[in-house]
Amino acid sequence: MGPLWGAPRPAWAAGSAGSPCCLSCASPSGTTVSAWPPCWSSAWAPSSISSAGDPRASCSTCGSIWVLPFPSQVVYNRVGKCGSRTVVLLLRILSEKHGFNLVTSDIHNKTRLTKNEQMELIKNISTAEQPYLFTRHVHFLNFSRFGGDQPVYINIIRDPVNRFLSNYFFRRFGDWRGEQNHMIRTPSMRQEERYLDINECILENYPECSNPRLFYIIPYFCGQHPRCREPGEWALERAKLNVNENFLLVGILEELEDVLLLLERFLPHYFKGVLSIYKDPEHRKLGNMTVTVKKTVPSPEAVQILYQRMRYEYEFYHYVKEQFHLLKRKFGLKSRASHPPLRPQFFIPSPLETEEPIDDEEQDDEKWLEDIYKR
Repeated sequence: MGPLWGAPRPAWAAGSAGSPCCLSCASPSGTTVSAWPPCWSSAWAPSSISSAGDPRASCSTCGSIWVLPFPSQVVYNRVGKCGSRTVVLLLRILSEKHGFNLVTSDIHNKTRLTKNEQMELIKNISTAEQPYLFTRHVHFLNFSRFGGDQPVYINIIRDPVNRFLSNYFFRRFGDWRGEQNHMIRTPSMRQEERYLDINECILENYPECSNPRLFYIIPYFCGQHPRCREPGEWALERAKLNVNENFLLVGILEELEDVLLLLERFLPHYFKGVLSIYKDPEHRKLGNMTVTVKKTVPSPEAVQILYQRMRYEYEFYHYVKEQFHLLKRKFGLKSRASHPPLRPQFFIPSPLETEEPIDDEEQDDEKWLEDIYKR
């Protein structure tokens, strides 16, 4: 995860904002990195350094992880129904605590932009007061294409079928906040559509339950090119390339605690203390209000059809998951599988089931995460 060695590096990786250093190594001031504000860490390991001309070579004697200057521009182009509302709640608290500029958007249903719209949005983002973290549901934007400095990108995705089901029922019935306030989600939706059985939608190939509507996650990483909207190898490979070259971290919702832990490690000026806030009982009460209501589980036949229709989404999901687990191992974090509680054994076809066991004590400790997965 993060820019690959040998790949073109974005502006945030150039090291122009401060001197490079290593985790666990002495900084130029003689203090440790953890107490040295200009530095932040990436996923590069010294063992991968092959060019003595690169400043990262100074870390070769460190035996640790490469650290870069504090980035002042971070973009979280959040994927819908992948835990983003919980993360934004955390960011609101963190922005007040750490003093960075959290820039949000009221636009939730426009992820694909024209060239002029891209230019305008990039201009608005780039001129925000720094340090900033911008968040919006929008497909990947190439800032350098329009002469801007490429920011640090972060994101979170989840099991594609679970994401689809969460969105399907959220559009119809909302979450617990709306339930308690007797709010009707999507009031313009016709009753026959609102109560359309999920199995009928899938088996009868309704537009909402077929492509291109099911091709949802990949465009967030592929970008704004028209071909990014077409299910296929081209969009898949471009999305993988962007993950490698432009994203510091792409985590998976099923392991959200570890995502937050790595964000805290990589971007401490934004995320320091996030795990403590996340585990706080008061925040958990707020998080529970974002749980989607009235979800039902499709039949095994319907799930199998969904899986086939979303095969590119699953290839991307497992690629990201593999990269995320590699990154966790670099930091000595144990990879643990977490199955959303509403999912029976047949929910995802067996070839996609993980082989990693779940410890009983971890299941108990992750009760709060199970609530998050219901969204």
